[in-house]
Parts: sequence; structure tokens; C-alpha cells
Amino acid sequence: MRNAKLLLLTAILASVPGFAQMDPSGEWAPQFQEDFLERIPGPDIGDYLGLPINNAARLRGDSWDASLLTLPENQCRPHPSDYAWRGPANLRISKEVDRDTQKLIAYHTHISWQAPERTIWMDGRPHPPADAAHTWQGFSTGKWDGDVLTITTTHLKEGWIRRNGIPRSENATVTEHLFRHGDRLTVMVIINDPDYLTEAFVRTTDFLYDAHQEIAPYPCESVIEVPRPRGTVPNHLPGDNTFLTEFANREKLPFPATRGGAATMYPEYRLTLKAAPGNIDAAALIAKTDAPPPSEENAPQNTIVNDGEIHTQHVQGNVYMLSGAGGNITLQVGPEGVLVVDTGLPNMTDKVVAAIRKISDGPIRYVVNTHVHPDHIGGNEKIASLGSTIVGGNVTGDIADAGKGAAVIAHQTLLDRMSAKDGNQAAYPSAAWPTDTFTDEKDLFFNGEGIQVIHEPAAHTDGDSFVFFRRSDVVSTGDIFVTTGYPIIDLSRGGSLQGIIDALNRLIALTIPAGKQEGGTMVIPGHGRLCDQADVVFYQEMVTILRDRIRDMIKKGMTLEQVKAARPTRDYDPVYGSTKGFWTTDMFVEAAYKSLSAK
Repeated sequence: MRNAKLLLLTAILASVPGFAQMDPSGEWAPQFQEDFLERIPGPDIGDYLGLPINNAARLRGDSWDASLLTLPENQCRPHPSDYAWRGPANLRISKEVDRDTQKLIAYHTHISWQAPERTIWMDGRPHPPADAAHTWQGFSTGKWDGDVLTITTTHLKEGWIRRNGIPRSENATVTEHLFRHGDRLTVMVIINDPDYLTEAFVRTTDFLYDAHQEIAPYPCESVIEVPRPRGTVPNHLPGDNTFLTEFANREKLPFPATRGGAATMYPEYRLTLKAAPGNIDAAALIAKTDAPPPSEENAPQNTIVNDGEIHTQHVQGNVYMLSGAGGNITLQVGPEGVLVVDTGLPNMTDKVVAAIRKISDGPIRYVVNTHVHPDHIGGNEKIASLGSTIVGGNVTGDIADAGKGAAVIAHQTLLDRMSAKDGNQAAYPSAAWPTDTFTDEKDLFFNGEGIQVIHEPAAHTDGDSFVFFRRSDVVSTGDIFVTTGYPIIDLSRGGSLQGIIDALNRLIALTIPAGKQEGGTMVIPGHGRLCDQADVVFYQEMVTILRDRIRDMIKKGMTLEQVKAARPTRDYDPVYGSTKGFWTTDMFVEAAYKSLSAK
């Protein structure tokens, strides 16, 4: 009988899948060790010790002003997932298991500071496409490597390597390893950032099991901490940050060591310090390390690859985003038909129509153009001809073609430019022209929601418009806002740098984020991935800082060539810069200089 029971138990155990992995689930309390000063009071200004940063990241840190965090749009920003472990982070990890199969679907984490919620998918699902939205927590997938949980995260919003202005770009890939030894959990974070790091950056954080802890809720509502004019972005101009040497002087450290760089991570670096001259000109060293060598001039990493196909994603409500046709296209669909914002390049029109028909077979009623460039209006003629206008009650049956073709809505400037020779651009055929123009704002009510077409003067061009879908809570921006490069300032068509900044400030005012400065109003840029307000804020801060720098150089009497040589954009070039293509960094600097110099 004993042998029979043993055989039965063996058979039962043999039928159960092996589970050799540790379980990280539970309540965990943070352990502060030598990392206490960085994690709690926060790192010093200018402390870049041991960070494998490049010169672009260093200038971002030198220009950073802590007052930036007092802006309402930054107050409720949580730590991104790769940094969230570092805060005063009481941690909860829970499992999601399929009820029927009992297979692990995901781990979920909750951290006390700002209460970010994160999902780590364990079911093998793929990462989203490149044009999907980025979030603070990113998109994470996990797998077991023996007894170690390995997590890969992409689609992160911009974050920080160190919480004193040293950035981690949205193009970074983060790998994390979770180890559990009894009641101790160790999290190793490895960051690979093509924009701001020259080597992988590695850090570890420890937690102790704490079954009795309770994590309180963390509501956050932004307020006006410091009254400022709208659009103010606190920052230090290059060479003007007087606080950069305080850390080295207080801690009696060699100033070059505090500037970071991959070499400072290794013990051999001490030998180079012993051989260094005793009297070092800190200002000269800052100026030297601020100027990156040409090898750091890489094309931006966040350009959406164009494979010749149209990619569609549902944004929210009635609204969809189509990418791959040149400029992004926005669709609003419903029982009354289809509204199209921008029409892409003419050679992509057939594919655009096919993509529209996969979403809705309703009639195309309206086409709205955000501006005059061919990659946004090239498909006007054909797409409008496939539609039909909703005929109003004041139209009699005597007008035989009143309902033929979709109505094309645009600012008056577009009709003026499209109906006449515009520089080297010949006049467009009349079938592509706007049929309904406005000068300030056009309001529609279509498919059950209010739609505002809002003109932004002298921005990217003089005919730019936002399209705001009020119930769906989505804004289509045209090329006032893009994620793939510096702003395109079309001076010949009435564009200006200040106009772009004014329009970005209005866009921020128009959008309302959901909890933790994420989601809520979604933003479809003219080029690039799907965004929300936080992404617009990052872009607005960049453009405003560059305006401040170039304007300061103009006040100092610097010529255009001198400004170009000074490279005022060098800390943002890894993300937005380009040395080739139709819009280069030099072209942006020249347009910005001329725009700010104009009377």
C-alpha cells in the first residue's frame, strides 16, 4: 500500500509542469544604502560622477534648472519605470493568472511615490509598432532566465539617468533583472540609450520583504506654484550656470571627475586624475566638454520608418491615425460618414483610400487641411472626389452638383496659395482647392461631436490649423508639432519660430492629461508617433530653450555663421538633429536666426 501511494504521488508530481522560478510577488520596502543621498534629498547640480554620458547629455544637465519642476505641467509627472525603483518606493508586485489554464499572464507593480502602475507581460505578446504612444511605464515583456526574471521595456517617454537634468531619451531600451534571495529582492536596471549614453548604464536597487506595509493613495493635482507668463521655461544659458562647481568644491573632488563620461566608471580613472595638472580652469573645461566631436552628430533615432505601407491605429473615441502617407492623416468616423484631416502625398492616395475603407465604408463628407505643404494636401483632389457633401437646407434642387465631392475646409491662406503659383510650386488643379475657408476658426458638429478647426498665425506657415475633436478628446496638429525633428519654419510662407512656440503653448493649454500627466487628450502630430500633452511639453521646452539661446547670441551681436559654429542645438541633436535630408539642423538654426532677427 505504501509503495502504491508513493507511485501515485510520483505520477501526480510528474504531471504538474515544473516551476523552478522564484516568485517576486508581495509587499516590499526600499533599502537605502550608499545611494541614499541621490534617492532622497536628490543629487547635486553638476554631479555626473560615474555616468557614461556624452557631451549632449552633459549640456542638457548644465542647462537644467530645478524650477522646471514647478511648472504645472510637470508637477504630477511620475518617475518612469526605469527610475521608479529609485524613489521612496514602497513596492507591491502581484500576479495575473489565467483562471482556466492557471498560466501566468503578467506581473503588475505599484509603487508608492506618485502611485505608478506597471504591467509586465509574461504571455509572449509582441511590443507595439514604432508609431504607438509612449508612456511613463513603457511597454514591458518578461521572461525567465533560470531563476532570474528578465524584463525588456520600450516605448518609454523621456526620463532621466540622474535627477539633476541628465536625460534618458525616449529611444532607449531598458533591460531589468529581478533576483530574489529569501526576503531580499534586487533589481538591476540596464539602460541602453543611443542618444545620450556612450555605454550601457547599470544600477541596482534593493528591497526587503515587508508583509505588513500599507501603501497609501497618492493623488496629485497641479497648482500655480510660481506665477509666470505662459510658456516660460526655466533654463540656464550655456556657460551661465554658476552652480556647476559647487559639488566638486564642497566634496573636494577634482572637477573633471564630476563631469562624468564612461571613463569615470572604472577604477583606472583615478590614475588619470593623479597625473592631471593641479590648477584646472573649470569654465574652460565646461566649454570644452560642451562641444561634442562630429562623431556624435547622428541622425535622430525616433524617425518612423516608412515602408511604403499605411499603418492604422485607433486613437480613442471616433478618431483614428494613419501614418506612412507622407504626413500623418487623421480620420473621424461615425454614422454620418468620414472626416479626413490631411490627405498625404498624391502617390499614396490609393493606399490611403484602401485604409479608410477598412475602417469605414461611409461616405467621405469632409476633408480638412492643416497647412499647404504637398505631403499633407497631395491627395486632396482624388479623396475629395470620392466623397459627397451633406447639402444644407438652403440649397435647391436646381444646383445639380451641390452634393458632389467632399467639402474641403482650410484657412483662407491655403486657397490663396493653392490657386496661384507659389514660389516654385505651380497652382493646384481647382478640384484640389478648399471649398470652405475661414480666417480664425471653423466649427463643425459631425458624427455626434463638436469639431473645432483653429487657426494658428505665423507658426509653421501662415495658414496652420489645429483640428480638435472635442468628444473624442484628440487634437490633430499638422506640422506645428512633430516628433521626428526640429520645427520646420517655412519663412517663405509666413512661418516664424515665435509663432511655433505660441502655437505649442496654445496646444498645451488646449490639452488636458489624465492622471499622472499621461493620456487624457491625445495628440496626432504632423509626423511621428502618437502623443499626449507630456510629449508636447517636452517639445515645447526644447524649442523655447533653443529660442532663448539663439536670441541671446543675436543680442551679443553674433552673426549667423558664428551662431551655426557655436552649435546651440548640440544637446538636442541626437534626438532631433539631421545633417542630411530636406530639413537639416543648420537649416533650422538659420531659419530661427532669421526669424528672431526680423523687425
